[in-house]
Amino acid sequence: MTDPLVPLIQNLHAQGRLRAWSLIITVFGDMVQHRGGAISSGRLGQLLGRVGVEAGTMRTAISRLGQDGWITGERRGRSSDYRLRPDGLERFAPATARIYAPPPGPVSDWALTVSLTGSGPELRIAPASEAEESADLRVEGRLTALSEAYRAHLLPAAYRAALAGLAHDLRALDVPLPDPLDAAAARMLLIHRWRRIVLRYPDLPPALMPADAPLADPRRAVADAYRRIAPLAETWLDVGEDALPPAAPAFLARFGGLQQA
Repeated sequence: MTDPLVPLIQNLHAQGRLRAWSLIITVFGDMVQHRGGAISSGRLGQLLGRVGVEAGTMRTAISRLGQDGWITGERRGRSSDYRLRPDGLERFAPATARIYAPPPGPVSDWALTVSLTGSGPELRIAPASEAEESADLRVEGRLTALSEAYRAHLLPAAYRAALAGLAHDLRALDVPLPDPLDAAAARMLLIHRWRRIVLRYPDLPPALMPADAPLADPRRAVADAYRRIAPLAETWLDVGEDALPPAAPAFLARFGGLQQA
């Protein structure tokens, strides 16, 4: 039987040297914080091992995260439980809000803002509700013209390449995932890629996307895939001696509601 995760795993390792510590941060944000905040070394190793991260690599990454003040560990027999430190939790909140924000709706009011920077004026167009309040210049109104050339300008090559990688993963996820561990690993890889995009690039509303963009509405595409695989992934967290506590109610509010059709 073909391994359904092979395309995603290959894509993960094709991005250059894998930063296992960053993948672990993704695990905490997506699977641990809403379920008590702690995960055992055995369960973490099983999840990372499913995508090709060796035990020694995981231990090195855990050590680095501990030295950098992100996580702390508590020994339990032959295993350890890991959780985020208070300062790590503080750093999580803004990122979590951006990662799991709901897909955008139709936009009627836009804002053109100009901010003065050391390298010159920085111009941005965005929905009026999301425009920077502290900009040096702000003009609001309807969007009456936008050329394809300017749309292409809004999606530079690096951003386009990141969306192409995301589109690759979404296509790979468009298959049944009957195994809970597979679903958990797939969800981890999806959010890991999405997290790197949303924390590096501004959200580009569908109305501003170039016609040839890899994804017309990336956030909605991620939300739809997440809703499909999240429930089965949660069941993997429910089983075993080191099962995690039940999910907090806020989990169901991710992407505007996981129970939406």
